[in-house]
Amino acid sequence: MKNDFFKYQAQTSPHPLAIEIAKAKGSYIYDTSGKEYLDFVAGVSANSLGHNHPKVTEAIKKQLDSYSHVMVYGEFIQQPQVELCKLLVENSPENLNSVYITNSGTEATEGALKLAKRVTNRSEIIAAKNSYHGNTMGAMSVSGVEKQNSAFRPLIPGTKFIAFNNETEINIITTKTAAVILETIQGGAGFIEPQNDFLSKVKERCKEVGALLILDEIQTGIGRTGTFWGFENYNVIPDIIITGKGLGGGMPIGAFISSFENMSLLKNNPKLGHISTFAGHPVIAAAGVATVKEIIKNNFIKESLRKEKLIKKHLNHPSIKEIRGKGLMLAVILESPELAAKVVHKCLENGLILFFLLFEGSAMRITPPLTISDEEIIKGCKILLGSIEEVNK
Repeated sequence: MKNDFFKYQAQTSPHPLAIEIAKAKGSYIYDTSGKEYLDFVAGVSANSLGHNHPKVTEAIKKQLDSYSHVMVYGEFIQQPQVELCKLLVENSPENLNSVYITNSGTEATEGALKLAKRVTNRSEIIAAKNSYHGNTMGAMSVSGVEKQNSAFRPLIPGTKFIAFNNETEINIITTKTAAVILETIQGGAGFIEPQNDFLSKVKERCKEVGALLILDEIQTGIGRTGTFWGFENYNVIPDIIITGKGLGGGMPIGAFISSFENMSLLKNNPKLGHISTFAGHPVIAAAGVATVKEIIKNNFIKESLRKEKLIKKHLNHPSIKEIRGKGLMLAVILESPELAAKVVHKCLENGLILFFLLFEGSAMRITPPLTISDEEIIKGCKILLGSIEEVNK
């Protein structure tokens, strides 16, 4: 299978981890030789409830027995779609009361940008340097790393970039600006949290000039950072939310959320202002409903903050410069990119899955399932510290 993987499947990096997967359950992934790997990455923050969670699996099977895809998004009334939209609204601020489900977080970015332009009748977008919002042309246009973008230019024009947490650049937002799009916590840049009420100051400036604030909650949302939405930690309410990753419990999904008034503009002038064939797929939406209900019911949201403290308590080593992030969205910063790369691969040898961040080479991602146990956390931390020691020797 490995030969066929490299022969037939398009590759996205020079050196894939290339584990041959046999099965996955809970916090563990198993390869075809039977080796067990403790998963500290959760499909890059996507498997909120771990692997093969019984409630998610049950919801998928039940929906498959009723119907699968029947019509493009928004035309037929389908219970899983309606129920998921209602759940998201019930767990959002009052002004965020209308949901458009998409197939991915990137597609949610696209929809949010289109909506902002439609609402304001403006075209300028302000984004952050070192940001990442996805890999389609619109999403790349508002992602602030030229190394990633340069090979694909020209992208969509009209984007300006400001430095995250730099208040002096907020005045770049003007009456020409349709929207400011920011990650609530910058992901690819190294899990950088907003400081000094930066997000609320950006929102205030947006209000002054009539622009919208879009917050990318693709990683921070659905309980990973100790609140349902990450922005609840930072005293701000956006005009549009983008979500994805952990919303589907391992299934492909995204959504953008705004006010009913804003969303209504996509219905006319032109009609079908935003359409998608498979968005809100009933099987995927059913998985989303099960995921959100299970996260709320079992108090996994607040537990993520307690588990953050447990991880930090058990990850103390001279080679670890700092641990950034919040809840179960953490980045371990080592002394160099070379050391980080060696440690990730040594951990893999030792049965622990870690991964990299897009733009911070010295970082190792720790984004385990929200369901991970204390024992599994302590076990993973021991493997990580032992792997650092092995590499240093």
